[in-house]
Amino acid sequence: MKYQIILTYLIVVNVVAFLAFGVDKWKSKRDKWRIPEAQLLGLAVIGGSIGAWAGMKIWHHKTMHKKFKYGLPAILIIQIILAILIITQNPAL
Repeated sequence: MKYQIILTYLIVVNVVAFLAFGVDKWKSKRDKWRIPEAQLLGLAVIGGSIGAWAGMKIWHHKTMHKKFKYGLPAILIIQIILAILIITQNPAL
Protein backbone atom coordinates (compact mmCIF):
# COMPACT_ATOMS: atom_id res chain seq x y z
CA MET A 1 0.00 0.00 0.00
CA LYS A 2 2.77 2.48 0.93
CA TYR A 3 4.64 1.71 -2.27
CA GLN A 4 1.51 2.23 -4.38
CA ILE A 5 0.98 5.74 -2.98
CA ILE A 6 4.64 6.67 -3.48
CA LEU A 7 4.71 5.17 -6.99
CA THR A 8 1.49 6.97 -7.97
CA TYR A 9 2.89 10.27 -6.66
CA LEU A 10 6.16 9.81 -8.55
CA ILE A 11 4.37 8.97 -11.80
CA VAL A 12 2.10 12.01 -11.53
CA VAL A 13 4.86 14.49 -10.61
CA ASN A 14 7.12 13.18 -13.40
CA VAL A 15 4.36 13.42 -16.01
CA VAL A 16 3.59 16.97 -14.85
CA ALA A 17 7.29 17.92 -15.00
CA PHE A 18 7.66 16.42 -18.47
CA LEU A 19 4.59 18.25 -19.75
CA ALA A 20 5.68 21.51 -18.09
CA PHE A 21 8.89 21.48 -20.13
CA GLY A 22 6.87 20.85 -23.28
CA VAL A 23 4.41 23.63 -22.52
CA ASP A 24 7.21 26.05 -21.69
CA LYS A 25 8.97 25.20 -24.97
CA TRP A 26 5.72 25.73 -26.88
CA LYS A 27 5.20 29.08 -25.15
CA SER A 28 8.78 30.17 -25.81
CA LYS A 29 8.34 29.61 -29.55
CA ARG A 30 5.18 31.75 -29.52
CA ASP A 31 6.58 34.53 -27.33
CA LYS A 32 3.95 33.87 -24.64
CA TRP A 33 4.04 33.99 -20.85
CA ARG A 34 6.54 31.38 -19.62
CA ILE A 35 6.72 28.96 -16.73
CA PRO A 36 9.31 30.34 -14.28
CA GLU A 37 12.58 28.40 -14.14
CA ALA A 38 12.17 28.07 -10.36
CA GLN A 39 8.92 26.17 -10.92
CA LEU A 40 10.49 23.87 -13.49
CA LEU A 41 13.36 23.10 -11.10
CA GLY A 42 10.91 22.83 -8.21
CA LEU A 43 9.05 20.05 -9.99
CA ALA A 44 12.35 18.18 -10.27
CA VAL A 45 13.15 18.71 -6.58
CA ILE A 46 9.79 17.36 -5.38
CA GLY A 47 10.35 14.10 -7.24
CA GLY A 48 9.91 14.91 -10.91
CA SER A 49 13.56 14.86 -11.87
CA ILE A 50 13.20 12.02 -14.37
CA GLY A 51 10.27 13.72 -16.11
CA ALA A 52 12.06 17.08 -16.08
CA TRP A 53 15.24 15.57 -17.51
CA ALA A 54 13.26 13.67 -20.16
CA GLY A 55 11.33 16.83 -21.03
CA MET A 56 14.55 18.79 -21.33
CA LYS A 57 16.00 16.19 -23.70
CA ILE A 58 12.90 15.40 -25.76
CA TRP A 59 11.65 18.97 -26.14
CA HIS A 60 15.26 20.28 -26.50
CA HIS A 61 14.42 22.90 -23.91
CA LYS A 62 16.77 24.58 -21.42
CA THR A 63 19.60 22.33 -22.59
CA MET A 64 22.15 25.14 -22.61
CA HIS A 65 21.23 26.60 -19.20
CA LYS A 66 23.84 25.38 -16.71
CA LYS A 67 21.35 25.13 -13.84
CA PHE A 68 19.34 22.68 -15.94
CA LYS A 69 22.18 20.97 -17.81
CA TYR A 70 23.99 20.13 -14.57
CA GLY A 71 21.29 20.74 -11.97
CA LEU A 72 18.74 18.21 -13.17
CA PRO A 73 21.19 15.29 -13.29
CA ALA A 74 22.52 16.34 -9.85
CA ILE A 75 18.99 16.40 -8.41
CA LEU A 76 18.30 12.97 -9.92
CA ILE A 77 21.50 11.48 -8.50
CA ILE A 78 20.75 12.89 -5.05
CA GLN A 79 17.22 11.49 -5.18
CA ILE A 80 18.48 8.04 -6.20
CA ILE A 81 21.02 8.04 -3.36
CA LEU A 82 18.34 9.13 -0.85
CA ALA A 83 15.95 6.44 -2.09
CA ILE A 84 18.63 3.76 -1.73
CA LEU A 85 19.48 4.96 1.77
CA ILE A 86 15.84 5.02 2.84
CA ILE A 87 15.15 1.56 1.45
CA THR A 88 18.30 -0.03 2.88
CA GLN A 89 17.86 1.59 6.30
CA ASN A 90 14.17 0.66 6.55
CA PRO A 91 13.76 -2.95 5.42
CA ALA A 92 10.16 -2.94 6.74
CA LEU A 93 9.16 -0.61 3.92
